[in-house]
Amino acid sequence: MRELLFDCDREQAEIWSDALIEAGALSVSVNDADDGTDAERPLYGEPGLEPDTLAWRHNRLVVLLPEDAEAAKLLAAAGALAGLPAPADFQVRAVPDTDWVRLTQSQFDPIPVGERLWIVPSWHDVPAQVADDAVVIRLDPGLAFGTGSHPTTHLCLEWLAQNLATGRDVLDYGCGSGILAIAARKLGAGTVVGVDIDPQAVQSTLDNAKANQVELQACLPDALPDGRYPVVVANILSNPLKVLAPMLCERVAPGGHLVLSGVLERQADEVAEAYAPWLAMSVWQARDGWVCLHGQKPE
Repeated sequence: MRELLFDCDREQAEIWSDALIEAGALSVSVNDADDGTDAERPLYGEPGLEPDTLAWRHNRLVVLLPEDAEAAKLLAAAGALAGLPAPADFQVRAVPDTDWVRLTQSQFDPIPVGERLWIVPSWHDVPAQVADDAVVIRLDPGLAFGTGSHPTTHLCLEWLAQNLATGRDVLDYGCGSGILAIAARKLGAGTVVGVDIDPQAVQSTLDNAKANQVELQACLPDALPDGRYPVVVANILSNPLKVLAPMLCERVAPGGHLVLSGVLERQADEVAEAYAPWLAMSVWQARDGWVCLHGQKPE
């Protein structure tokens, strides 16, 4: 395969990216052309959210070309779509063929969580050191978030392993790969429902549940039936968690537990404040700059 590289300014980066994809490029990435120099400037944004500035002052576009594409012709076609002159200064370089699936899979090994849980990717055997009575979750993240490697996922899993009472129903809001919903079911929960705004996440949750031989429900938010749950867990990010505060609190049954993660330590107070009108939340545990918040609704 081959890559086309050229530079552009901040105002043109997004325009070129969209036009190149429309013209037939396989992918476009935007990098800092000043990377490694004194002029390098970072872009900041909350994890999972876009930063305010979407490009650097000087940008290098790296364009993955289709096998039979001519770089100059693709640039000319993209320029016509964008209303911009095609850059005269560009280069094309070869890219080694890579098995991206195998490369991605190699980054995820079996992960122990506390004393009771193991997350084992579907392409791995269960490690020999895993105890016979351990709870093992076989996971294929697919296109959904949730490999079990992130601190926020660990915190939620540990809360479930330590606190989930047998037979309690669980709502996993923002289920992603389904890892928390599956863990709850394997830890002895009653009815478990996973909800996500992404249809691919809903399908990933159902597929992973089937692979783990557990029964649970998964749906989009509009399909979630009325009802309250003894345990509601949401591992998302601080801004959507604040927006969802009234709804999530309403979903907690009297005496039930609300568990939130995806929150940076510096954001803990503001998230707790957003929930204060309905439920008192406090930090249950922290790890690597992230926290898990917990609150229990009065009987």
